[in-house]
Amino acid sequence: MPLYSKKIIDHFKKPKNVGKIKGASGQGEAGNLSCGDLMRIYLKIEKNKKGQEVIKEARFETLGCIVAIANSSLLTSMVKGKTLKEALKLTKDDLIKALGKPLPPFKTHCSLLALDALFEAIYDYYKKKRKKIPLELEKEHKRISKAREEVEKRYKGLRDLERKILK
Repeated sequence: MPLYSKKIIDHFKKPKNVGKIKGASGQGEAGNLSCGDLMRIYLKIEKNKKGQEVIKEARFETLGCIVAIANSSLLTSMVKGKTLKEALKLTKDDLIKALGKPLPPFKTHCSLLALDALFEAIYDYYKKKRKKIPLELEKEHKRISKAREEVEKRYKGLRDLERKILK
């Protein structure tokens, strides 16, 4: 029995939405330096006819395992056309379900990293636009920042290496 679903393999072999967005509305980074997965998500956000902020385009850069790349590809495909409120409601379970097969427990963190990068990109957008940040997003940002600080303390100098790699 294969370890990964066909959908995971497809998104890994032919990832969608790879690359940067010049002049991105928001950019978010996430990573787990202890396992080596690093990712950035870029968003282009515009208002639709109803005046809602919608993710018009989403792209990513990921250095990581099969699941990290597949999740980044899948997540950027899933959020296109969604309002920011809809995107913020996504969970790791939504991603895992969309991948078509439960992940091995030691790979579940890859789903969290993709979502963390998305949430950080939306947070970045709110900050740039000087908009009120939803309470749940503020909590997520603090959690993500705290985790990054702990990893950086443990692995001094790796943050600089990460920035060079994803430059």
